[in-house]
Amino acid sequence: MKFLLRFALILVAILLLGIGGFFLAGPERVWELFGAPADQGAVDFSALIRSPTPNDALACSPGACDGEIDAALPLYEDAPTALLDRLDAIVLVDPDVARVDDGGRPDYRRYVARTPLLRFPDTIDAQALPGDDGTRLRLYSRSLVGKSDLGANAERLNAWAGFLQ
Repeated sequence: MKFLLRFALILVAILLLGIGGFFLAGPERVWELFGAPADQGAVDFSALIRSPTPNDALACSPGACDGEIDAALPLYEDAPTALLDRLDAIVLVDPDVARVDDGGRPDYRRYVARTPLLRFPDTIDAQALPGDDGTRLRLYSRSLVGKSDLGANAERLNAWAGFLQ
């Protein structure tokens, strides 16, 4: 009995040390050590290959994407650059979202969003396409860590799209 109690206390101590080390080192640094940089780089929407695991989401206006989407976006009246400037104004209010693209393309944005406590990073790409009937928007959000995001990426894209209307 004493052995089991001692063993349980040692396990709890190891667990507490691990959790403490995680937060002392900084979750962002830990995810980069075990994953890769939080910014996964630009996605090529014309050759997009979705994740084989349920940890990404794609939202598109009509005719903007090939294949299966998770959310349908409308056509927008804004010019592409104005639409993405409006998206910046909406999403960059959140302290857990940062714009990470180099600003070289006026029709494109890339962001890294992190969960509040554990700081899991997701990369979100946005591209606006001009058209005669309105601007089409593509949004793609993908997680760096894990095999499932429990719907967080789709939820984020739906919220961002709701704010744009």
